[in-house]
Amino acid sequence: MADWQEGGFGLYIHWPFCEAKCPYCDFNSHVAAKIDHSAWLTAYLSELTRAAEETQGRTLQSVFFGGGTPSLMKPETTARILEAVRAHWPTANDIEITLEANPSSVEAGRFRAFRDAGISRVSMGIQALSNGDLRRLGRLHTVEEARKAYDIARTCFDRTSFDLIYARQDQTLEDWRTELAEALTWGSDHLSLYQLTVEPGTAFGARHKAGGLKGLPDEDLSADLYDLTQELTDKAGLPAYEISNHSADLAQSRHNLIYWRGGDFIGIGPGAHGRLTLDGHRYATETLLAPQKWLDAVATSGTGESARTPITAQEQAEEYLMMSLRLSEGSDLARFERIMGHPIPQTKIDHLGDLGLIEQNANRIMATQVGRPVLNGLLRELLT
Repeated sequence: MADWQEGGFGLYIHWPFCEAKCPYCDFNSHVAAKIDHSAWLTAYLSELTRAAEETQGRTLQSVFFGGGTPSLMKPETTARILEAVRAHWPTANDIEITLEANPSSVEAGRFRAFRDAGISRVSMGIQALSNGDLRRLGRLHTVEEARKAYDIARTCFDRTSFDLIYARQDQTLEDWRTELAEALTWGSDHLSLYQLTVEPGTAFGARHKAGGLKGLPDEDLSADLYDLTQELTDKAGLPAYEISNHSADLAQSRHNLIYWRGGDFIGIGPGAHGRLTLDGHRYATETLLAPQKWLDAVATSGTGESARTPITAQEQAEEYLMMSLRLSEGSDLARFERIMGHPIPQTKIDHLGDLGLIEQNANRIMATQVGRPVLNGLLRELLT
């Protein structure tokens, strides 16, 4: 069995457009006054055909429409894409087809249309349950609008998830306790809970560099907020299966598990990345970032791919360890050794175990709750 089969096979489709650019966002997203939906559909279909020629016969386990705000796509565009997907690949009986959505860009009729197009799971970017903080984060919806939109989503889709950002400006431990407790009453079986990070190249990044982003938590409060998140979600039956993702049993994001388990995935759309194993060699793929340049390249040269870089065995092993240690299930040491060609020294594993940072169960190692927040340090210790 090829190594990628240990993680599975998925398809990521990037829709790069949003109604507004959030100040914390460093994703490849753009605001456009006018979108030629027909041209975008033509490009996506062309890229699907190209990708299918390289991966014939593989069983597709997930499709993920990410962005940007893919709920701004026309549902008929989504339907045509999914028709093509099923024509190109055999699909798993329980294939997961996820659409990212924002409360400000959806309403009941549109959600039903996406369901009819083939979407089976919605992941909603709510981000905060405070109207003041929603404004600070550049969001276009209110808490009331978010709750209404989420309730509509739950009536349309079997599986739903939503995102919240914590460790926000001036947020206290009790603020987050109250907010997360409220979120846990919404009935979701999956939550993505991210600490606010200030990324270079974003509006928040520029503001922080200029000394204008006040009230961010210090390290101690950030750690307390993280610990509280684990405590409340565990009690609610939504433990962390990944550092920032929490779910009930069997409700994990199957698509993201492909990433974290080191599977293969196709990346289509401007700025999309992929990992593909072809003829026994693994490659990292990249696409053009600028939406119009990507669209033009697909039309004129038959591909939106801008780079295909061979991944060495060492790079693949290190990437597998980095991604899989994010998961509560941890890393398979035998698989790491097969990829790398030699094992992780047991002395290093024992040392980190003595420090309470990792646990070992037979041939697997897992980061502990104490170890997860310092994962980069664990990786340096294990790989050097």
